[in-house]
Amino acid sequence: MSSVRPKKHLGQHFLKDLSIAERIADGLTGHGEYNTILEIGPGTGVLTQFLLKKEFETWVVEVDHESIDYLKKHYSSLSDRIISGDFLKHNFFANTGTPLAVVGNFPYNISSQIFFKVLDHHQEIPEVVCMIQKEVAERLASPPGNKTYGILSVLLQAYYDIEYLFTVKPNVFNPPPKVDSGVIRLKRNKIKALDCDEALFKRVVKAGFQMRRKTLRNALKAINLPAELSDHPTLALRAETLSVNQFVALTNLISSCQQST
Repeated sequence: MSSVRPKKHLGQHFLKDLSIAERIADGLTGHGEYNTILEIGPGTGVLTQFLLKKEFETWVVEVDHESIDYLKKHYSSLSDRIISGDFLKHNFFANTGTPLAVVGNFPYNISSQIFFKVLDHHQEIPEVVCMIQKEVAERLASPPGNKTYGILSVLLQAYYDIEYLFTVKPNVFNPPPKVDSGVIRLKRNKIKALDCDEALFKRVVKAGFQMRRKTLRNALKAINLPAELSDHPTLALRAETLSVNQFVALTNLISSCQQST
């Protein structure tokens, strides 16, 4: 097999530019923090070849059997570290808490789902370097007060420092996507756990942004906001203006009032 046919239903856009692939690989900075990296959706191995040059142990997870056959033929040293399956369904942390960095050219159609899985395992994933749709990359790295700032921005920034690295144009892919791509790096911060009820924190963040044009006073009615908080000044604000720390403080305020009733 000399080539792999990109499959639309898998959201495959194969990167052709080797210099960009090398820049993505060089975005990994976690020397000493982890020894293993996992590439999601390696396709024909354009990025993989540069990851294999690193001092890390490289694993790949691929759902496309045609790509798997290609990788086994062209990257024989990788053959016993190819996981056939869906990253979203595979439990990579079932038997070990070993730190694992995640890297890849993520399919646009499942990138948000990938990040929610990263959140579920933020204690085991110290770093993520990935290429995604530029609009999504900018949203994740966006600070409070920006219209692109949203649910995943807050949830990921609670546990990671996020840096937008560079933009990639469509012409370096086969087939070319209709939009620009962006490469970002998520680096685990020093917060072991949020200083609040983390489950309630997620509920507050999600409820706040689901009605983002309304003030938090109206948006948070879905979580049975305590009546005594109705005049609190924070609730006159919109979710997009609050930092992670402000969401933590609001979560604690809500929790405290709920416990006292």
